Amino acid sequence: MKVRETREQGGAHVKAKKDKKAQFKETAQAVVFAIILALVIRTFVVQAFKIPSGSMEDTLLVGDHILVSKFAYGLQVPRPAMITFLGMRVPFFETRLVNLWGSVKRGDIIVFRFPGDRSKDYIKRVIGLPGDTVEVRDRAVFINGVEHKELYGVHKGARYGNSSAESDNFGPYVVPEGRIFAMGDNRERSYDSRFWGPLPIKDIKGRAFIIYFSWKTGSHWIRPGRFLKTLH
Repeated sequence: MKVRETREQGGAHVKAKKDKKAQFKETAQAVVFAIILALVIRTFVVQAFKIPSGSMEDTLLVGDHILVSKFAYGLQVPRPAMITFLGMRVPFFETRLVNLWGSVKRGDIIVFRFPGDRSKDYIKRVIGLPGDTVEVRDRAVFINGVEHKELYGVHKGARYGNSSAESDNFGPYVVPEGRIFAMGDNRERSYDSRFWGPLPIKDIKGRAFIIYFSWKTGSHWIRPGRFLKTLH
């Protein structure tokens, strides 16, 4: 009787061990699937960003958390590339926009890879489209010789750089095909196409469409009035 009980106990122990192993395997598979799904969504559908500077004030404030549609203009196609990870350059991949649908429009707020350092993402507003002639005269923006009446451009804070020639007066400049001219809404605090040139459309990562959370950096006070605010 004791031998039989011992065998039954041993069998139960083995079964419990197998059950735990199966449970661990299922959990691991679920975690891996969730990570892959999150990467796919982040790469091809929507991605969250935090605003670190005042170059897009008053539309976007430091501490705003926004969502960017990666699907707005077409498909983000992966390709091999070197990226910066933990301060080191490692082989991985980046995406390039294949503009299959949804044309880029003047006034869109876009996130893109900064041409001067592809490891950095910038956010600006589309001002000039391919073929447009862009000119800034005494801070006023002209597109194809006509003053661009805008509600979002502001002039506040200390000037970026030392020269007013590139910010208060610029151009005329013809935007090349396959590129756009981008500027920050806070014109004096924006490092944009007036300084580093036109942006390749293929480097656009997506269009910003909503602020989902916001808090005032430094004081750590949240700004509930900015939650779920759509961007134009």
